[in-house]
Amino acid sequence: MLQDSHRPSATIAKRGAFSMRPRVIVLRAAGTNCDVETAHAFHLAGAEPEPVHVNRLIERPDMLGSAQILVVPGGFTYGDDVAAGKVHAVELTTRLAEPLHRFVENGGLVLGICNGFQVLVKTGLLPGWDEQTPSFTLTDNLSGRFEDRWVWLLPSSPRCAFTEDMTEPVCLPVAHGEGRFTASSADALDRLEAQGQVAFRYVDRDGGKAGYPVNPNGSDRDIAGICDTTGRVLGLMPHPERHVHPTQHPQWMRLGLAKEGHGLALFRNAARAVAEPGVAS
Repeated sequence: MLQDSHRPSATIAKRGAFSMRPRVIVLRAAGTNCDVETAHAFHLAGAEPEPVHVNRLIERPDMLGSAQILVVPGGFTYGDDVAAGKVHAVELTTRLAEPLHRFVENGGLVLGICNGFQVLVKTGLLPGWDEQTPSFTLTDNLSGRFEDRWVWLLPSSPRCAFTEDMTEPVCLPVAHGEGRFTASSADALDRLEAQGQVAFRYVDRDGGKAGYPVNPNGSDRDIAGICDTTGRVLGLMPHPERHVHPTQHPQWMRLGLAKEGHGLALFRNAARAVAEPGVAS
């Protein structure tokens, strides 16, 4: 299992800003449990990931200056004791708000998966609007239980750097108890859709609309993930890092061995977006 001591943070700061392999900070905190899988996915995609504990980033926020991608992976940070992702979000907004916003303004990519999506919404990095009253949150599944199943998603945003050239439904697993994306009003949802910020929707295998369990949590308008207005910040509830190898799908023998897992394209797009100027702009 990768630990911070195995790859010192100094390796990020000392290397040049323009490497053949984009550098990725995979942020860790108490309760994070998908950091190793996420780092592995970025490694397969041609990037250079490093798990970094949030306390180390607070001590050295300049580390963001020599990375191109920041990831808040899945898990149950701080036990979700207040609300899913809330404690970690407060930690980031009180200790790292300016460095994080500067990172995005300078063209960095930010990815939040499951608990990380909850964190990004509660920090205000998503949806990325400057407003006094939050319009969106992620809350308890309508089923009233933890949902652990495979779902189909349709990439839906014309602006999201992570979904470039992804047009077909992809199959990824979900594992959450508070994954229902909901808005304070229909107008807020309309604005989100009009600006091309709906990155993924829950669909059936043929790409059609359906109720539970196709939409596993009851999210408004079947929204599974959103990006900000720049397309460089993405949050989604399903776990793309858990389907980067074809054999990770539970029916791979029945369906036949695919070339790669459906989630790998998302990580490859992120690596390409920061390696090719203009792709993520």
